[in-house]
Amino acid sequence: MAYAIGIDLGTSNSVVSVIKDGTPHVITDADGNRTHPSVVSFGHGQNPIVGHEAVRLMNLNPQGTVYSSKRLIGRTIDSEEVVRAMHSVPYEIVAGENHDPRIRVHDRVYSLQEISAHVLRYLRGLAEAYLGEPVGHAVITVPAYFNDNQRQATRDAGEIAGLEVLRIINEPTAAALAYGLGERKDEHAAVYDLGGGTFDISVLRIMGDVFEVVSTAGDTYLGGDDFDQALMDYFVAQLGPEHQRQVRRSPSARLKMRRAAEQAKKDLTDHDEARVRVDALVKDDRGYDQAFTSSISRIQYNQIVFPLVKRTFEVCDEALTAARCTPGDIGALVMVGGMTRSLIIQEAVENYFGREPALGVNPDEVVSMGAAIQANNLMSSLQGIPGGTGTLLIDVTPQSLGIGTVAGFCERLIERNSPIPTGISRTFTTGVDYQTEVKISVYQGEGRMASENEKLGEFVLTGLRPAPRGDVKITVHFDIDGDGIVQVTAEESDTGNAASIRLEASTGLSADEVSDLREELNYDNLGF
Repeated sequence: MAYAIGIDLGTSNSVVSVIKDGTPHVITDADGNRTHPSVVSFGHGQNPIVGHEAVRLMNLNPQGTVYSSKRLIGRTIDSEEVVRAMHSVPYEIVAGENHDPRIRVHDRVYSLQEISAHVLRYLRGLAEAYLGEPVGHAVITVPAYFNDNQRQATRDAGEIAGLEVLRIINEPTAAALAYGLGERKDEHAAVYDLGGGTFDISVLRIMGDVFEVVSTAGDTYLGGDDFDQALMDYFVAQLGPEHQRQVRRSPSARLKMRRAAEQAKKDLTDHDEARVRVDALVKDDRGYDQAFTSSISRIQYNQIVFPLVKRTFEVCDEALTAARCTPGDIGALVMVGGMTRSLIIQEAVENYFGREPALGVNPDEVVSMGAAIQANNLMSSLQGIPGGTGTLLIDVTPQSLGIGTVAGFCERLIERNSPIPTGISRTFTTGVDYQTEVKISVYQGEGRMASENEKLGEFVLTGLRPAPRGDVKITVHFDIDGDGIVQVTAEESDTGNAASIRLEASTGLSADEVSDLREELNYDNLGF
């Protein structure tokens, strides 16, 4: 049986796992590292450097080293998240042909899918070295609150990396699967997932081997990076006005401060106080390098990041309300993501839910292990080989889906937290006398107005029967597959005239572009 791997493609770090001899194995690099930074550094030969070595090159090549790119994938260039990143990262973000953010490095522009593909290629190579044979199939996880554009862009990245993506599954669902909560009893479980760049909370109903997601909520711009930024701002504020300007103007200085803030955050997990020293951060009036030194107590840190912690529980409230649960109804609590190692997070989560979290699996690795379990199940089914756990996953769509209507409104067809795969139909009528075509615009989000939501795409149904407005009926069918990816069909009821679209990410790559990039990068000859 060929192997299929499970990949947790994270904002800060990624993990790859595989089921071998019936047991999940987290795959390490040559140095024994089990987590691998999602960092890509260009300009060091024909191929970019990925992982821990790329992190070591950050200070030498800040504008050619890309990190936290997952926060940008599937977004538009003018989105709040991308604009915010433009002011905080040292590399250059530019607009692509489809109004998508891209990254310019050394006079070449890369799509976000290409950046993620380099990380995925690296993980695929580690798996092939471990298994001693080619690997061509994978399950890749995404934050539960990723929209259609972000999911499709992630799938494209996998294909560029030479992988057949068997399924895109939500990170909290994968985590629950790895914990095997249903082995004990039927219960409700909550998965609190705070990673490097995103936060998700999912409420699941566990019934034996059936894992049903009841509700999910999240914030795709809330994670460890934001805790680092808050701490970095605290330290920068201790500098004089001129030195603050120096730091803001220098990509290298900002990167040094960011890494110092991240290390201080980690130190405060085990110590009451953290000391910070950044050599050659700024220059004095005579042009000599000056170091920055400071310290911070755990109490001060908790005060600084408390607004971010509070935001996670506002999202938890939303998920529990949608699931018609209270914290006391939760029988098992799972904490996922590196940020859950922080004492303030652990204490706050235990206080909110009134219970200690489940133990036994590393919070950095549990998502990848769950993805590997699902990959093994799907691969066994694909090859007609008995195997796998027999676990059934029932996930939900994280955001509502609808179409634009008259006066700029959005008519919802599929409500958020609907089980997937799913489909629904709704009949509309024409709004203009004798019109012969109608434009179907598809949106995702909770806003009443179309402008408040994410536009996923649009298509035109032509050849309508000319008639007074209201006489021509058009039935719109929405279908969402197991990956959460959408297909929409519009059909004139009287004639059967129809048009459809399998929504490609509106800010993404075409199928031909994905194919060309895969061929260009020649991933079939990795040399592992």
